[in-house]
Amino acid sequence: MSEINRPSLAVLDKYYGDEAQPLYTGRVRVSGGVSKHGRASGVVRSDDGELALDLRLPPDLGGPGGGTNPEQLLAAGYAGCFHGALVLVAARAGLELPNPCVDVAVTFARDPVDGLYLLQAQIVVSLPGMDPVQAEELVRNTERVCPYAKMFHRGIGHGVRVVVE
Repeated sequence: MSEINRPSLAVLDKYYGDEAQPLYTGRVRVSGGVSKHGRASGVVRSDDGELALDLRLPPDLGGPGGGTNPEQLLAAGYAGCFHGALVLVAARAGLELPNPCVDVAVTFARDPVDGLYLLQAQIVVSLPGMDPVQAEELVRNTERVCPYAKMFHRGIGHGVRVVVE
């Protein structure tokens, strides 16, 4: 992998506007699979071709495993985003992080409110050698910046459109 430069710390500057300002949109399509069941055996592909994965129902849910699943994909996105935000927030504060690690677990669960399903997430941030008070403050500040953390705290705007061709 080639070396990449850290984004400018200006990305942490506040935006003032009346509506969300789009910066990037990732697009994927899930299709195929046994009985056209994308979650259990389909494929996920990004529009740029950089993401191409087989989806498989995990053994814990009665599936064969052998691929990824929506919970793993969400956990990967959350961990990657939080890690990136953590490094930027630390840099802006003048802190050096020798080896930060972010672990995320996303759990598919039964919802006691409606009897259907929900997702839960747990995040663990490891900051070896850092003062605990300073580490706690850094993580709280990162939660204010990371879009995934904000989504889990506040929800996410979304829309659904049906296309029949």
